[in-house]
Amino acid sequence: MRFQLLGPLSVTDGRDVVMLPPSKPTALLAALLLRPGSIVPTDRLRDIVWGEEHPTTAKTALQSCVLRLRRLFAKYGIEHQAVLAVAGGYRIDADADTLDLLHFRRLVARAAASGNDSELYTLRSALALWQGGLLSNVPSDLLHRDEVPRLAEERLRVLERVCDIELEHGRCREALVDLWEVTRVYPAHERFAEQLVEALYRTGRQTEALAEYRRIKGHLRERLGVDPRAELQRLEMAILRGEDLGRAEPTRRRAAPSERTAIPGAPRPQDTPGSLATPRSPDSLGSLGSSGSPASPASPASPGSPGSPAPADREAVATSIASPVASPVATPIASPVASPPPPPLPSVPGFTGREAEVDSLVHLLTAERPEGDAERAPFAVLSGAPGIGKTALALHVAHLVGRHFPDGCLLLPLTRPDGSPRPAEEAADELRRALPAGRGTGLSGGRSLLVLDDVVHPDQVRPLLTAYACGAAIVTSRMGLAALVATHGGTVHRLGALDPEQSQALLTAVVGRERIAAEPTAALTLAAACGHHPLALRIAAARLLTRPRLRLADYAGWLRNDPVGRLSLADDPRMSVPQRLDEALQRLPPALADAHLRLAGSPHHPLTASGAAGLLGLPEDTAEQVIERLLDAGLLEEGQPGDFWTHDLLRAHARRAAAAGRAPGSSVGHAPALLRPPRHGESPQLDGSRPAALR
Repeated sequence: MRFQLLGPLSVTDGRDVVMLPPSKPTALLAALLLRPGSIVPTDRLRDIVWGEEHPTTAKTALQSCVLRLRRLFAKYGIEHQAVLAVAGGYRIDADADTLDLLHFRRLVARAAASGNDSELYTLRSALALWQGGLLSNVPSDLLHRDEVPRLAEERLRVLERVCDIELEHGRCREALVDLWEVTRVYPAHERFAEQLVEALYRTGRQTEALAEYRRIKGHLRERLGVDPRAELQRLEMAILRGEDLGRAEPTRRRAAPSERTAIPGAPRPQDTPGSLATPRSPDSLGSLGSSGSPASPASPASPGSPGSPAPADREAVATSIASPVASPVATPIASPVASPPPPPLPSVPGFTGREAEVDSLVHLLTAERPEGDAERAPFAVLSGAPGIGKTALALHVAHLVGRHFPDGCLLLPLTRPDGSPRPAEEAADELRRALPAGRGTGLSGGRSLLVLDDVVHPDQVRPLLTAYACGAAIVTSRMGLAALVATHGGTVHRLGALDPEQSQALLTAVVGRERIAAEPTAALTLAAACGHHPLALRIAAARLLTRPRLRLADYAGWLRNDPVGRLSLADDPRMSVPQRLDEALQRLPPALADAHLRLAGSPHHPLTASGAAGLLGLPEDTAEQVIERLLDAGLLEEGQPGDFWTHDLLRAHARRAAAAGRAPGSSVGHAPALLRPPRHGESPQLDGSRPAALR
């Protein structure tokens, strides 16, 4: 039997894992295991278990806790690891075979005595022992204040050395996955920031490297009033001078475990979750272990680059940074000790705004579940227009609450690249592969958080919510999914454009405080030209980063002449407002897309049902159905009761389509059947003649 401290406190026999319940005996056991073989004074144990104010019966109650621990050990056949009463306190003996903390330290010591190749493999094996939120089930403020930071520092030292080795060998892309995550969790850690800036520059991403330097510089000045350390400043100067710091090693196919030469004394790849043996593929899941540390190696891309898995927002980067659609990652290789947590979710650097939604979602996902409601997973639906930032908000919240989900957080796209919905059975199979051995279902004693991204129909989601009822879910969709909420409850957050202050905060986070502060009025004008739309703001900010001499006022004036056509990045077709809106219309039945272009291109706003009927040449009751469908698809917004309006970018897109000769035809008045609500099992975004094959 082995005790596991590097995550929720648990006991394992190599096959099954028993998560200890939050209780005073659990806090007592954690205090003793943190000092294995050493006497922990009685007064210290009382402080850990009860805090500074002890009950009058604390001495007797502590003895009762010890007795309960001994009974627990007897239940699991580990009487030989008894809690020993000694003069002045208590002690528990352990070694590297019975306590994962000591096994971690043994691997780190072994790595320090080995060569670089073996060192990297061994350190990755050590990091793989961290399995979720540290002592997340231990109810002791004192331990979380004094001991958890000390243990976290041990892990950070190892991770820093791992990244050093990767950079020394030119494996910058492998280092980037670790560095994106850790720099967001520890934004003031200058060494990790330095490594990230170097890795970005050496992979040819000079603009992103300088943006990261500005981020750490701004953070240190704002929070601490200090400048970055000398090494970081010298690195910035080297980048500005274009010095050669070494190039990243070309991406190569990793050898399969059977193709490698075994390292004497090191764990086999299949025994090490998250080791270098864990493959990645372009068509499975991206996710976040609740520990916040990667459980699998990097994909060669990283946030902001085409095809990267992180940061990702299928719709845009919400109220912060937009980025490409998240690439799924391969199924983790099962460990004989316990199933590994899912690998990291894409991060969302520079997230700003959406405070009310963030607070509401965090409360929903972390609140105690009432008795009698254990069979229904708490979940929220995030809906809104294309590019409005639904996925980024979901990912940001998942990072905030990750420690509450010991089985990890997992991102599952439910739409294929061509816009067609994935069948529920296919999605369920992928979840079973990504969450093996009962993870997320309650059988493992933990919970998982599912981010179900770009849902098209409620039937894609219902089986997943039922199968993973012991966890929680965030559902993103352009549709309102009212039928799902009607049958399964949940909360709904419809996202709109940002307000001017949030837009300026986003531009500041991406472009840099100095540049925005130099032209604050022009920054507001630029945000207005982007319609305060997150995807548009991100594209505009990216163009400014690549053109450091371009004045914001000049750029805003140029953009206002054609806001839709000029909000595109040539090196990544997905970072394009017109393409995103074209793709959204392609998901609609032709008659409904035609109706949208007619209504959005009309100068009459706000719209009413009677006005829409006149524009479309339809009876008023049919026009109301059209409005309902467009509202549900995120292409219309509702103001005062009975009044509807279209976002400025959508209106500009409709006018641009008309000017390009793609003016609406006459199909609307002759095809009312295409505007009917979808039947069961049919995609509400597809033509009624093409069933979505949902099961």
